[in-house]
Amino acid sequence: MNRIIYFAITMLFSSFGLMAQNTSASGMGNIGIEDNRTVDPEQNAKWRSGEYPYSSKPFDMWEIGVSLGHPFIVGDVEADYFSGLGYGLHLRKALNYNISIKASFSQLHTKGLDARASSISVMEVEKTIRQNNLSSRLAGVESIHRNYKTTVTTGAIEVALNLGNILFHKPSTNWNFNLTGGMGFEIPKTKVNLFDGNANYDWASVSEGLNLTSRDDRKIARERLADLLDDSYETEGGVEKTIRALGDEKSVYPMFTASVGVTRKINDRFNIGLSHQAIFADNDLLDGFEFRSAADRSNNFDLIYHTALSLNVNLGSFEKRTEPLYWLNPFAPMLHDLAEVKSRPQLDLTDTDGDGVIDMLDQEPDTPPNAPVDVRGVVLDSDKDGIADYMDKEPFSTPGFDVDSDGVAQMPDNNYLTEDEINSLVNNKMDNIKTEWFLPMVNFDLNKYYVKPEFYGSLHHVATVMKNHPSLEIVVKGHTDNRGDVQYNEVLSYKRASAVIDYLVERYDLPRERFMIQYGGETNSLIPELKDGYDLDKKEEMQAYLNRRVEFYVATPEDKEMERPEGPDAGEGTPGSSKSGSKYSGNKNSGY
Repeated sequence: MNRIIYFAITMLFSSFGLMAQNTSASGMGNIGIEDNRTVDPEQNAKWRSGEYPYSSKPFDMWEIGVSLGHPFIVGDVEADYFSGLGYGLHLRKALNYNISIKASFSQLHTKGLDARASSISVMEVEKTIRQNNLSSRLAGVESIHRNYKTTVTTGAIEVALNLGNILFHKPSTNWNFNLTGGMGFEIPKTKVNLFDGNANYDWASVSEGLNLTSRDDRKIARERLADLLDDSYETEGGVEKTIRALGDEKSVYPMFTASVGVTRKINDRFNIGLSHQAIFADNDLLDGFEFRSAADRSNNFDLIYHTALSLNVNLGSFEKRTEPLYWLNPFAPMLHDLAEVKSRPQLDLTDTDGDGVIDMLDQEPDTPPNAPVDVRGVVLDSDKDGIADYMDKEPFSTPGFDVDSDGVAQMPDNNYLTEDEINSLVNNKMDNIKTEWFLPMVNFDLNKYYVKPEFYGSLHHVATVMKNHPSLEIVVKGHTDNRGDVQYNEVLSYKRASAVIDYLVERYDLPRERFMIQYGGETNSLIPELKDGYDLDKKEEMQAYLNRRVEFYVATPEDKEMERPEGPDAGEGTPGSSKSGSKYSGNKNSGY
């Protein structure tokens, strides 16, 4: 038996080794729960988009657990130091984030020995002696040492109050604390060992020469008693027929349970627990006897205590369900959204150079006064002759001719052009116009790569341009802000560009071959940023939203599609946004 216990405990604790090998799939609490893993996906989608104040309750897993422990009875007879073995099975389901319901079954084996002798005159009033008609068999015996071996089968429905997942400073917990109470039934089977075959034991030899007021001597007496007794336990324990119990033999007793416990998460699938349970029933014969002595009639019921280790498993698929709600932080979505709102850029209308483009978007913040600029604040050179419009005496020079230092085209003496020259000039002009088309940008939330609804209109504009010019090919280039490591950001920028292409291909039936994915990671920032972590109060960090973007360019012969970069999976997507954004990766790296 000791080998079995040692093996079971070793297996439970060895499960801690899985912690180093398993990454939490929902370690961010319930921040990344997809709509299809909630009770009402439509409500959850409205909540995510800000159209409804409450998220939908997640579909969470059931927990099943097995336990192994040490039970003992507090009654009229001392329990052994190692009094027995208990094992159990439970099934648990969360009702909400703090309350769950639990169905449990257990079988408890326990025994006890009394080092102090009890007078037979007291024993004769005991139900075990009277109901088994043992007075005549014990004739001539002055005293006996009480003992018992009891097996108790229990079943209960319990309510557990969880105290470990209400968190304000981190998204999830690895520890949980539980208070549990419930009611059910117990079926005890108690036996005592009073006879050595058909003869009486030599009870007097147990305490011979010992002072039983001494703790050490009582220990010796217990050892003598254990050596004296065989393993027959031939006598049925008494039955209290006046108490409330079920069955003809009063064998099924209503009971109440109360326990306190702590659980430690190994990963999203497994956790282990340690609990201490008390079992109350109106039964004073669990240890086979009612009274300690004639003067000390003791309590009118015996208590069972059970300390146990359990290994618990969450049942179900993580594609459809979350881990049980008592492991999720109910405040995580609210705190995450609040942080995201705080991190959004503040509108700053400052225009230092007075060119009509605010500094937040101005790529040339020191444009000369009164110089015409494009939408990015870059001085215009309409005819692409290398002379900015504000210095160009001929801003729209005839294409195909050299210009002087003032931007004036140097035309030939004759004013006639051949047909080939005219066609060449027209084609060059059209190419220049197409190359410089300005296409809108698409921005992304922190560490996200799904397309936000507010940019559907911008993408409609891109699709319209492409449909009107069927030969046009577009470069789609993704970017991130400068938080997170370089590899992570390159993968995230690639996935942002891929999500936008998937959206355009699926929504507008555009050929995938007309798009080229490119990525820039955290390079080519529109807004300068500081590399100092997650200080949301810094202006550069709040402006990082503008750097989390996808840009569009008309492809040139030099442009090539870029393969997916090496690195870990990155970012968070939402179902239905695109193929690339159909799943939440659960990666806990810090890319943005």
